Amino acid sequence: MKQTVNEKIINVANGRQKADLVLKNANIINVFTESIETGDVAIADGMIAGIGSYEGVTEKDMTGKYICPGFIDGHIHLESSMVAPTEFEKAVLPHGTTAVITDPHEIANVAGSRGIDFMLKYTEDMTMDVFFVVPSCVPATALDESGACLEAEDIAPFYSNPRVIGLAEMMNSFGVNQADPAILDKIHVTLEHGGIIDGHAPLLSGRELNGYVAAGIRSDHECSNADEAKEKFARGQWIMIREGTAAHNLDALLPLFEAPYAQRIMLVTDDKHPCDLLRDGHIDAIVRKAVQKGVDPILAIKAGTFNAAAYFGLKDNGAIAPGYHADIAILDNLTDLNVLEVYKDGVLAAENGKSLVESSVPEMVQSVTDRVYHSFHVDPVQPEQLAMEKLGEHIRVIDLNAHELLTAERIADCTSQSGCAAGVNLTEDIVKIVALERHKNTGHIGKGFLGRYGLKKGAVATSVGHDSHNLVIAGTNDADIACAANRVIANEGGLAIALDGQIVADLPLQIGGLMSTLPLEEVDARLEAMKQILADWGISGEIDPFMTLSFVSLPVIPALRLNTYGVIDVNAQKVVKASF
Repeated sequence: MKQTVNEKIINVANGRQKADLVLKNANIINVFTESIETGDVAIADGMIAGIGSYEGVTEKDMTGKYICPGFIDGHIHLESSMVAPTEFEKAVLPHGTTAVITDPHEIANVAGSRGIDFMLKYTEDMTMDVFFVVPSCVPATALDESGACLEAEDIAPFYSNPRVIGLAEMMNSFGVNQADPAILDKIHVTLEHGGIIDGHAPLLSGRELNGYVAAGIRSDHECSNADEAKEKFARGQWIMIREGTAAHNLDALLPLFEAPYAQRIMLVTDDKHPCDLLRDGHIDAIVRKAVQKGVDPILAIKAGTFNAAAYFGLKDNGAIAPGYHADIAILDNLTDLNVLEVYKDGVLAAENGKSLVESSVPEMVQSVTDRVYHSFHVDPVQPEQLAMEKLGEHIRVIDLNAHELLTAERIADCTSQSGCAAGVNLTEDIVKIVALERHKNTGHIGKGFLGRYGLKKGAVATSVGHDSHNLVIAGTNDADIACAANRVIANEGGLAIALDGQIVADLPLQIGGLMSTLPLEEVDARLEAMKQILADWGISGEIDPFMTLSFVSLPVIPALRLNTYGVIDVNAQKVVKASF
């Protein structure tokens, strides 16, 4: 009689049969006891069969090396890597990432259900596990214009897919606390299917936090200080410690790496650009940084592995233990935490910083690809359409904060600098910002002022404009703003920078205006070249010129934003005047 998988694993565990692979004499990170034990790890049929002393068909000596579970990113938007999912995998597998939980709300805001279908299909045969949480807010709020609108009945069918495990970040905390029926319907259908519900509620506190958590929302990744995180922890939420390209919250949340908080924290990136993935790493980079700042390496590793698996109910992931998937990262030590090898389901998937996985672009249904690859429906813009008439004595400036997504409101005198658009004052670090609706050719154009961006000349355009992904352009004058915008429109998505009415550089993002079809290394090279140009134009290294700009239009993070309707007071959830 043919053996079943369970029989083989039990036989291997009891020493009656050789393992397929044994990693010998390893220092094993035990996430349950939060300790290190030395021994062999026996692997059979992609699962860990036992820890102790074993023989295998293949044996590899791990003396002096450390074995930990494969890293898990508990919250990421794959679209933010600006490359196709297979290229993302090529970047992160060598850094020990074997699973991610992705929220495809970027492409869903562009292409609706077909965008989610696209991402599910693209990732289904990848080596790395890609789990999904379905978007909760498409659009983010009623004060946004996206390419689609998803209601409870639209997201319900996705729960039949075993890789869909919950509802993504519920950004509309105001709507939750107002018991908005449409929002409650989405929560209800998720709970009906046994899904988890992620949160997104920056600075929410007190009774409003109670109401938000009472709705069944069990996590938050928007904590910007330890007190905020501890209050949310005390109300039963898991805290996601985010360290991405634009937002860096690790330093502020280091106090959570101690009892009782460490049991319910996990490491996430949210949004991560190619350059950071290639140079710094992924979840391993957050673990490494935490350790350098004095965190116990085992606690840091547990936060980047088992805790995410526990929160999301991935019962066979996140640990080196019998019956768990043999998703393993081999580390050189617990100080530098360099990843030497990566095993996925017991098979070597990356070695010495290189992915060993062969991937190809999957076949797609034509109706899906048409909706995703042809997502721009907007006419070219003329400089005169961007003019701001009847400016008052004062302007309302959206001030950026380095390494944070929170913005501040600044009231400045309306003084225009020669050669610049009305209200632009480079001495005071104030430039113009514009948001063009690009999904349905409504002609809506939001206009306002951006501070602390650093730009001294030209214009920067991006079709990555969270979360509705309209066209966002910052610049010193209307001619360059129009020039940069029109190149992105012609490319059907992407980035562009312009000076003196000429395009200086661009990067097409053909997949929904969010991701490139080019290889990761080429995207990285072009993106970094553009960033260097913008550094020469005044934008400091404290501000990512594209990632930071992409969040300026997100009307759910305080204090001020700008989208196609104009300047948004996030706390009041209303449009306010750019000038008065």
